[in-house]
Amino acid sequence: MKIVIAGGRDEADFLIASLLKKRHKLIVINNDKAWCEHLSSVHNIEVFFGNPSKKYILRDAEVADSDVLIALTPNDAANLAVCQYAKKQFNIKKVICTVSNPKNVDIFKQLGVDTVISATYMIAEYIEQATTIENLIKTLSIEDEKVLLNEVIVGEDYSCVGKKVMELSFPSNAIISCIIRGKNMLVPGGATVIEANDKLLVMTSPDSQKKAINAIIK
Repeated sequence: MKIVIAGGRDEADFLIASLLKKRHKLIVINNDKAWCEHLSSVHNIEVFFGNPSKKYILRDAEVADSDVLIALTPNDAANLAVCQYAKKQFNIKKVICTVSNPKNVDIFKQLGVDTVISATYMIAEYIEQATTIENLIKTLSIEDEKVLLNEVIVGEDYSCVGKKVMELSFPSNAIISCIIRGKNMLVPGGATVIEANDKLLVMTSPDSQKKAINAIIK
């Protein structure tokens, strides 16, 4: 498949490595010149320098008719612009973006973005577990996006510190899918103990989001 990766830093680095192993054709665009040079050197691919939210940059990178575009810039509005240009101007079949503000998930969906993810590293987590990019796209679109991916950094005073995952009062339709601890990524089991400064990636339904977050914080 022909896949465009627009923006991002470590998550883009991880995605590129994963997708190249699966022999996908990549178009990588980044507005950080030093990071472009890093990505190009590490992965031995061409990386386009420029702001991917600018239509002429997408045109110069020849993204037209790609299968998928993944927007990873830290700016929600820029990601929306990238996705809208990709679909309306360049006939890209599927657009995916990350957002910093979870409230933008529904809004961006209404504005034509196929998949909106509120936790940046979940893309990397899914790609690591997926056997093909087709499985990734299908997984992230289950039940018309009625799944929220929440990123919670555990404070030292949170009630969950020192508790096992199985001891949390989680609703039945919520789960901690991944823990980022320092430079390591853990897939937790029931006996996994939560530590201060852990970054938890919590998958919930919209209805269970508040209860799940409260079980971590309070």
